[in-house]
This record gives sequence, C-alpha cells and structure tokens, in this order.
Amino acid sequence: MTDRNDGADQQGGAVPPYGQQAQGGQPQGGQPQQPPAGQPTPSPYGQQPPYGQPTPPPYGQQPSGHPQPQPGYGQPSYGQPSYGQPSYAQPSYGQPPQGSPFAPGGPVPLWAPLYGAGPVVAVKRFFQKYADFTGRASRSEYWWVVLANTVVWFVLSIVGFLAGLPGSTTDYDGTLEPGPGFIPFGFVLAVLLFGTVVPFLSLGARRLHDIDLSGWLLLINLFPYLGAFVIFILSLLGPKPGGARFDRPRA
Repeated sequence: MTDRNDGADQQGGAVPPYGQQAQGGQPQGGQPQQPPAGQPTPSPYGQQPPYGQPTPPPYGQQPSGHPQPQPGYGQPSYGQPSYGQPSYAQPSYGQPPQGSPFAPGGPVPLWAPLYGAGPVVAVKRFFQKYADFTGRASRSEYWWVVLANTVVWFVLSIVGFLAGLPGSTTDYDGTLEPGPGFIPFGFVLAVLLFGTVVPFLSLGARRLHDIDLSGWLLLINLFPYLGAFVIFILSLLGPKPGGARFDRPRA
C-alpha cells in the first residue's frame, strides 16, 4: 500500500509541519508566519522605513520635533502687522495724517498745523505767524482767514460807498468819485490790503506745504486768471503725510 503522505510528496513535495507556511502558499492552520529571530516584524501598513529614518506620523498629526501652533496666536493675515508690532494706519482723504504734532486735548504748538481750527483761532494764528513761511497750514486755517478777509472787505466797501454818497461827483467818463465820508473807510481798506500781503503769502506757502508742495508754486499767480485758479484748486486738497518735511519744531 502506498502511504497518503508518500502520495503528497510525489505530487507537491513534503507537507510542512502544522503552523508553517508551505512553499508558494499560505500558512497552515491559519497561523501567521513568524519572522526569523533578529528580523523586525513587518508592518501591516506598508514597509518599515530604513534604519535611521524617522517613523512617519499617523495621517493628520504633526511630526515630532516641530513647533506646534499655540492657541490664540495665529499667523497674521496679509497686510496686518505681526504680533507685538505696532500698526501704522494710513490717513483717510482729508483727515490729518497719523503722527500729527498734537495730543488729544493738548495744546497745538504754533509751528504745527491746526486741523479743525475755528474762525477766531485761525485768524489769531494768521497774525501770529505773520511772516512765517515754514511749517504747514490746514484747510480750516486757510479758508477761515480767506472768508474773514472777504467779509471785512465786503462790509467796509459797502459802508464806505454809502458814507461817500453825500458830496460824490461823477467824472466825464462816468466814474463815481465818492464824497469825503469815504476817506476813513478808504484808509482802512488800504491798510488792510498792504498789511496782509505778506501774511497771505506765508499762509499760502504753508497751505501748499500741507499738501507736500513747495511754497514757490505761488509764483504761478503771475499768470493772470489761470494762476489764481490753479492755486484755488490746490488749496482745496487735503493734507498729505509727506508735508511734515516742511515743519520746523520750536519750543
């Protein structure tokens, strides 16, 4: 009789012992094959990294040795200052630039521009800085003075005209010559005209400084009509931070 094991040996070779893997097949009895002594156990999820290489962390976790983000200290977005650094906001159009030389509630030095000046303060600073061509002047300082000067001229001219009607004469070309009552008003108007030429030039230069332009641009007034129109448009512009280069701080 032929033994069953002998038949198995003739067909496929010797049958391995229980628990060992047959050549070219699966392990017998459902038991996993144990690696030889001294060799690492194979990982069920891929191969082990070479010796000396760090083991990759599980999916979604940071590798060891790298700084972890701290809660509450996120990275700043684009255009935002980093943590611990001051921010420098850009001035809005027509608003005083950041870093203006005055503190909230504190007095504004005479050499500095006064933004939001009232009519009385603006006229007072106009005469205090009579021939000061340095520094800057805000739009409120400039236009309150221009308005006050226009009103004074208009009122004096009307009152002087009415006062000069008695005794007035008319020339051959139709020109009205006012009477003696106009003389005091004419004298005041002449003083006002010649006495404010220099302070108006300095005020105009400081207004140009506030928009970061040179005061020499006032020479454009030498061109009739066009020069005055250009200066009028420029005086309407808001302040620019670059105009601070014209400041001359004084105690």
